[in-house]
Amino acid sequence: DVRNALLPRARQNIMEAQVPVEGESFMKHFIVLNAGPRKGWNTDLLLTKAAEGIRSEGADAEIIDLYRLDKFTGCVSCFGCKTAAHLGHCVCRDGLKPVLEKIDAADGLVIGSPNYLGEVTSVCRALFERLIFQRLTYKKEPRIYVERSIPTLFVLTHNAPDGAYDELTKRYAGMLSAFVGPAKTLTAGATLQVNDYGRYGWDMFDPDERKARRETVFPGIERQAFELGAAMARGDWA
Repeated sequence: DVRNALLPRARQNIMEAQVPVEGESFMKHFIVLNAGPRKGWNTDLLLTKAAEGIRSEGADAEIIDLYRLDKFTGCVSCFGCKTAAHLGHCVCRDGLKPVLEKIDAADGLVIGSPNYLGEVTSVCRALFERLIFQRLTYKKEPRIYVERSIPTLFVLTHNAPDGAYDELTKRYAGMLSAFVGPAKTLTAGATLQVNDYGRYGWDMFDPDERKARRETVFPGIERQAFELGAAMARGDWA
């Protein structure tokens, strides 16, 4: 498919670092996008740790909550990104437009989403439509519009057992690798959904088991998020 055909090329110029002018300093800037609606819960916690890892290496990490942006949609099929004046750049001006521009200027990208009904959230899907489609040319050559390639990390959290959504995770990471830059993944399964399961009558889950997992397993996943963020900032992304 198109993604697999473009993957090797997208990896050729990964991690092209800006070289500071003599006497000037340059701080790498990374964008961390939270495509989940809840603050202080699984997706948000992992993205916060990834941002902490980035900052531990002296880089800047900007966390953006997609649910708190001004109104935006997925691709509206205007094809403005295929015109000579805007090749590879979405022209739809809404709440997501500034985010896409920040990604264009960033040194790395982290995207995190919870799993909703076997998919990423609707805002995450809208982001992918706009981010990926603008770079697809529909030409024999070049196949994609990528001015430079940056490291990417895709984070997925879900309530199903570990491994249940590995294929979904790989699919989104594959799009990032082909159209943005080489992608790594991090998943957290069997997550704690709420503090009080009895309030909602959710008897298909074992609250004690979920809480124990949050205390024993989830901290290890948070450490992985931190380490991945730090590795991305160091340029250790082979």
